Amino acid sequence: MNSTGSRRRSLRSLPPTEAIEIGYALSLTSRLKLLLTFFRSDPAVKPIDEWQLKLSLLDFLRSTLSLNVHDEDLVLRKRPDLHKRKRDEPVASGTLCIRDFDFIKHKRRGDDDDDTDEVLEKKFLDWRASFLDRLSGIELNLEGVKFRMTVEVPPSDDYEAMKRLWEDYYASQLLDGRSSYSKGVARRPDTIIVQGVPSRWFAEPRVSSKPSMLNTHTIFSVLGKIRNLYIAGGDDTVENAEAIAGNVVPGLQCKVWVQFENYDEFSNAMRALCGRSMQKQGSRLKVNYEVTWDKDIFFRNAPQKPTRGQERIQESSKNVRTEAPSYESKDLQSDHDGARMRRFRD
Repeated sequence: MNSTGSRRRSLRSLPPTEAIEIGYALSLTSRLKLLLTFFRSDPAVKPIDEWQLKLSLLDFLRSTLSLNVHDEDLVLRKRPDLHKRKRDEPVASGTLCIRDFDFIKHKRRGDDDDDTDEVLEKKFLDWRASFLDRLSGIELNLEGVKFRMTVEVPPSDDYEAMKRLWEDYYASQLLDGRSSYSKGVARRPDTIIVQGVPSRWFAEPRVSSKPSMLNTHTIFSVLGKIRNLYIAGGDDTVENAEAIAGNVVPGLQCKVWVQFENYDEFSNAMRALCGRSMQKQGSRLKVNYEVTWDKDIFFRNAPQKPTRGQERIQESSKNVRTEAPSYESKDLQSDHDGARMRRFRD
C-alpha cells in the first residue's frame, strides 16, 4: 500500500495483487498457492528423485514461463510405499507459491492511466486461468522417466470457490430441513478460522510469547467489525489444543476464530485473507496460513469456563476498539498477556 488513499479503499474492491497492512508490523502479502500432484506416465519403476524433480520444474517455470520463483516457494514430497502403488496413483505431491505479480501491474507503453482495481483483478484472474491451463497435464522427463503433473487451486486461495462452498452447504441444509433459520431463509456464515500463524506474532512485545487477545483483536479488526474472538494455542495444554483446535502446535502456532458482526463484514474479511500470506516487517518468513469458514457454530459451544491460558478479560471501552479502521489499526493497551476468549460489544 503506497498511499493513504489506497489504504482507505474498500476491501471488497481491493485487487488480489495488493498487500494489506494489518498493524503490529504485520501485512498480508499476495500469493497464488497451487497444489501439485505427480503421476508416472510410463511403466518405469525407477525411484523418484525429489531434488531432480524440483530442479526440473523450477527450470520450466523460470525459463519457459518467465516467472520469478524462489527455491523455498516450491516444496515437493514423494509419497510413501511407492513400490506398493498402482500406476494411476500419485507418486509425489507438493505446493507452489507465486508471489511476484509486478508483471500484472506493469503498464503498457503509451498508457498514462493507472489500472483500476477492477481491471487489475480481471488481469489477475485471466492470467491465473491461463497459467493453470499451461501447467495442468505437463510432462517432466527425469533421466528418461516421465512424470505427469496435475494442478489445482485450494479453496483458501480462491474466494469465489470458497463462497460457492458455503452457499451450497447452507442451501443443502435448508433443503434438508436442518437450517436454524425460519421462514425458509438459509443461514449465512459469519465466523472465519485462521490456522497456522506464529503465536509470537500476536503476542505483546517484550512481555510474553503467548498470543494476546487485545493485539489479536486489533489486528483482525482491520478486516471488519468483530463480535467474538477466540484463540487456541500459546500456553494451552496439548490435550486442550487438540480438543479445541485440531492441528495446532502448542506454544508455536495458534488457531483463531473470528466472528464478525454480520455477513458483509465476514465476506470482506474472507476476501482479504484468501490468496495471501502473512509476513512481519524485518522477517523473511512468509506464513502460508490456512483460512476457512466455521460451519459448526463454534461460539455456540465455545468453552465458557477459563482453562489454563484461556482467562476471560473484562470489556473496557477505553482499551478495546470495535470499529474497523480501513486498513490501519492503532496500538491498544496491554491485556497483561492472559486473554483467550471474549465477546466484544459496541
